[in-house]
Amino acid sequence: MTTELHPVLKSVTDRIIARSKAMRAEYLARVERYKSREPRRKKLSCANYAHVAAPMTEADKLALALDKVPNIGVVTAYNDMLSAHAPYYRYPEKILDYARHVGATSQVAGGVPAMCDGVTQGKPGMELSLFSRDVIAMGTAIALSHDAFDSALMLGICDKIVPGLVMGALAFGHLPVIFVPSGPMPSGLPNPEKAKIRTAYAKGEVGRDALLAAEMASYHSEGTCTFYGTANSNQMLMEIMGLHVPGAAFVPPRGELRDALTRAAVERAAKASALSDAPAYMADVIDERAIVNGVVGLLATGGSTNHALHLPAMARAAGIILKPEDMNDLSGVVPLLARVYPNGSADVNHFHAAGGIGFVIKELLSAGLLHGDVNTVWGPGLAAYGKEPSLRDGQLVWVDAPAESLDLDILRPVTNPFSPEGGLRELRGNLGVAVTKISAVKPEHRVVEGPCAVFDDQDDFLKAFKENRLPEGDFICVVRFQGPKANGMPELHSLTPSLSAMLDQGRKVALVSDGRMSGASGKVASAIHLTPEAVEGGPISKLRSGDIVRVDCENGNLSFIGDEAQLMARESAPRPADADGLGRELFAPFRRLVGEAVSGGSVFW
Repeated sequence: MTTELHPVLKSVTDRIIARSKAMRAEYLARVERYKSREPRRKKLSCANYAHVAAPMTEADKLALALDKVPNIGVVTAYNDMLSAHAPYYRYPEKILDYARHVGATSQVAGGVPAMCDGVTQGKPGMELSLFSRDVIAMGTAIALSHDAFDSALMLGICDKIVPGLVMGALAFGHLPVIFVPSGPMPSGLPNPEKAKIRTAYAKGEVGRDALLAAEMASYHSEGTCTFYGTANSNQMLMEIMGLHVPGAAFVPPRGELRDALTRAAVERAAKASALSDAPAYMADVIDERAIVNGVVGLLATGGSTNHALHLPAMARAAGIILKPEDMNDLSGVVPLLARVYPNGSADVNHFHAAGGIGFVIKELLSAGLLHGDVNTVWGPGLAAYGKEPSLRDGQLVWVDAPAESLDLDILRPVTNPFSPEGGLRELRGNLGVAVTKISAVKPEHRVVEGPCAVFDDQDDFLKAFKENRLPEGDFICVVRFQGPKANGMPELHSLTPSLSAMLDQGRKVALVSDGRMSGASGKVASAIHLTPEAVEGGPISKLRSGDIVRVDCENGNLSFIGDEAQLMARESAPRPADADGLGRELFAPFRRLVGEAVSGGSVFW
């Protein structure tokens, strides 16, 4: 029996469809022009074709010459500096072997950069992080532009990499595209313990040796970091948007089940290629319903605030206009079903063991909070994603996800959620529009009013904290000139331990910034992505230390308390001189191209 859609879900989807009608039609018309039921390589000249086939074995060259043999393009974000991407080292040769077994061929079409936000946090390189998404998108498009492929596999996991791969691949929506994850690392030092040591280090109570030992015990192996930040939010999104083999997101690397899932992705890329009787074109998979499903999944699991930027950008690449108010309205009716660190003490391995994304999808479908009639890379309908993969006598099979949560401290049904509302909210007021994530913030810390302390750089705040120069009692930390047009919108996760330490002292503190926080941001109320940003003369540029500011995450308000006309009459603070460092030097050319980044667009799409 089909469950009736929740009226708010239907209303938001309908208005997105109406708003996007012209742009979506233009996108689909472009996709239609490029569709082909014959091998893409047949459109190449003999010289072009020879370049494609030159490095292949003689057997693969013969196979490639056949009209009905699909050639699978692989775009990889492999490097051995990122734990999540290190397992991809042998994937191209595995994929080629699996492809041969189903009468297909495969080639690595290209590689894309994959920088690690964990390495660049608080460093100049972080100022390139958000823009790396657009470089990845362009790199993906360049890789697929050889027009020699009948389907494609995307090898990527982390923060900006998956959104960039999605955006680039959507430019080739006439191809079936499947995302192939590598899985999370085994659980190490529990995340709450790591957070305690970080806070103790910020307060000077432990030394760097203790901090390093804790970090090494947390990030200790191949695989995705186990907290529920942007990387694991990406994997949830690829699952709930129908771009994965069902249940592939959180299976550990280097096991028989992971290999079987990768083989299944290759087989599906061959069987659902543009040459097949029922091709799974990416343009048909990512439509308005899939985008809404992604937002719902983000809200229901307490995912990363970074996706308040990435989801609208991915949607634009498919000709779909997603706005902050859409996400805010959905947040009002989507219950919070998961508590995974930083929203709770569990990590993604515990979440997976308790029932995982299969349980979440089943629950949301049963409540009419997901579009179940979508297209996916696996076929029509989202029901297959309410199952989980298993091996039976060496064969890959799918079984129903648990009917009940195996740990109610981690995962709950829609009838007994952690919260009746989702984890993200929009804040509006005389300071502009911002986003906040409240799933990890205790109710008593969600409303903060007090004098602000204004900083133009996160390092200035950290120095003031160490020197005990911050206001006593409750206060608002304002860090400005951190928006996309100022310095690339770096994550400000380095602020978290110091702000958390003050919260632990019984003080009420909040952060206001035109920058962004990490997907690992936690228990401090944070009004981020504030627009208009300071460099554009937004109200945040007119604040002075001592001004009273109210951050009300419960009622969606962010305001200067006082004479608003007097505030707006002030001159904006001058933009600080650029600090030395490779990040800002490399970022300089991008400044001129920011365009729509504030509203969730991108440089190239």
